[in-house]
Amino acid sequence: MLGLSEDGTLKEYEPVGRKRILLADDHGTIVEEIRSLLKDEYEVVGAVDNGKTLVEAAKRLDPDLVISDISMPVMTGFEAASRMRDLGLRAKIMFLTVQSSAAYLKRARSLGACGYVLKVYSAEQLPIAVSKVLAGETYFSPQLEQPRQS
Repeated sequence: MLGLSEDGTLKEYEPVGRKRILLADDHGTIVEEIRSLLKDEYEVVGAVDNGKTLVEAAKRLDPDLVISDISMPVMTGFEAASRMRDLGLRAKIMFLTVQSSAAYLKRARSLGACGYVLKVYSAEQLPIAVSKVLAGETYFSPQLEQPRQS
């Protein structure tokens, strides 16, 4: 957000107490739905439409949470999450996706995802999931197929 500094020049600032969220989805309507669900409680610092841009934006914007789709062009959400972890970025990662299979959930967990919400349930589950993840907990849609123990 922008504001005026004491000398009257414009500067960027972070509102006190508001957690910063970066969104990644290649469907603009989904991004707008997510933004409208979260904007009153959190600062949505940006939205990107592919995994490569997600990694670049996460480095630059230093969000508290990244909410990403899995299937995106250029680089998938999984690839972006792996790259963000390799870079040591502090943002927690949550996936918002249509993928409900146990294999996808297992992969998300292996990448350190703190949350995994199915898009069909986003309106009811996403605000709860974001709150829990930002409080240090995890949230995985209860409707998900659970991975088998190996």
